[in-house]
Amino acid sequence: MNQEFHTLAKDLQTLKQLLDSRLESIAAGDQTRQKAGLPCFASPGTTPGAYEDFLRAYQPDAEERVILLLALVVHLQPDFFDTAIFQYFPQGADLPMLGGARGVHCRGMLPTGETAAFLVGGTDLERRLSALNYFGEDHFFWREQVLYLADVDNGEPRMAGRIVLSPEYESYFLTGKMRRPKFGAAFPAKLLTTSLQWEDLVLPPHTAGQIEHIHTWLKCNDALMKEREFAKRIRPGYRALFHGPSGTGKSLSAALLGKRFDKEVYRIDLSQVVSKYIGETEKNLEKVFSRAGHRDWILFFDEADALFGKRSSVQSAHDRYANQEVAYLLQRVEDYPGLLVLASNYKHNIDAAFARRFNAVIHFPLPDAGERCRLWRKAIPGTLVPDFDPRDLADKYEMSGAAIMNVTHYAALESIARRDTCIRLQDVLEGIRSEFRKEDKFF
Repeated sequence: MNQEFHTLAKDLQTLKQLLDSRLESIAAGDQTRQKAGLPCFASPGTTPGAYEDFLRAYQPDAEERVILLLALVVHLQPDFFDTAIFQYFPQGADLPMLGGARGVHCRGMLPTGETAAFLVGGTDLERRLSALNYFGEDHFFWREQVLYLADVDNGEPRMAGRIVLSPEYESYFLTGKMRRPKFGAAFPAKLLTTSLQWEDLVLPPHTAGQIEHIHTWLKCNDALMKEREFAKRIRPGYRALFHGPSGTGKSLSAALLGKRFDKEVYRIDLSQVVSKYIGETEKNLEKVFSRAGHRDWILFFDEADALFGKRSSVQSAHDRYANQEVAYLLQRVEDYPGLLVLASNYKHNIDAAFARRFNAVIHFPLPDAGERCRLWRKAIPGTLVPDFDPRDLADKYEMSGAAIMNVTHYAALESIARRDTCIRLQDVLEGIRSEFRKEDKFF
């Protein structure tokens, strides 16, 4: 058994000893033993591993370690509690002090906040009350989205909620890797990736320079925030507005930033977020912000006008609630500690209150002739098209980078359909005509 699993196995054995001690004291009616303190847990070793790394990073105390193990043990030993209870109460017993709940599909007992209070404090009221603090919003269990108490029905004690290990940390402790959130109503955002590299991105110098400043922030922000004088004066996070016509590299730039700094980029799906019902849009966005806050993700809002558009004058109740939605977004944008990118075709569609909060407003214009020439060369190597002159195409046809890639796609498919070894210039021109027709342009 390697060091990591050895430490986890020892901790689970310590948890079992604590549970046995509490149950035995109830069976014996020994009030003194029911108030006994917690056993000592093993110190984490130096071997890399998910559980070991977590212990070294957060240095949880004995009570925090108990709660973490309660959340984890049901994934490793589903009969952990039932076996212990049967040992001391073979005829069965009603043990409200122990808490616990039953799931729909899980047949074993699931620990609740009451279970944590019982193991942490026994019958000692002061220590039982202290267990509440470990499920508060100020504790790192909540801030880092490690674990939480499930909601309970109205009128029931909050501590009757099940202790739930977050899906990401469940995967982390069991497999050593954080599981990515699954796109859906519970998480309305999709991972944004690209197979391209920075050299494939063609931008004008002033745009590339501003993107380079974001590189600098991603590289140096941690060091900056460690400087006390700066940390208390500078808002956390970095907010950027990418604006310009479609197909000019806004999404690709966001994806490449994540790729360069090994950060996951999530594109917010507005179809899953925006709702006509009052308060639902904020609720949907909170599902993303609450999970992203301490994951070091880059959040990318494409077509951001739908969420961050200009506020209207209040003429109806609907206008008032729409403005409240913008106020919520303003607060969330300011509080987000990572990189947040808004993309829009038109800068002036964004509410001025957001514009004042941007660290950078970056224009992505349509490429000029020189940039189009570079894009054509990258898209279609000259060896594939006889008599291909990228400069001639660049001078004649004003197109975005995305449109040029669409033309390449069209021409390459036509070539493969004919089983040609080269792409014909005629197919390239027909692809250009197809792109122009989309915008009611002709040549």
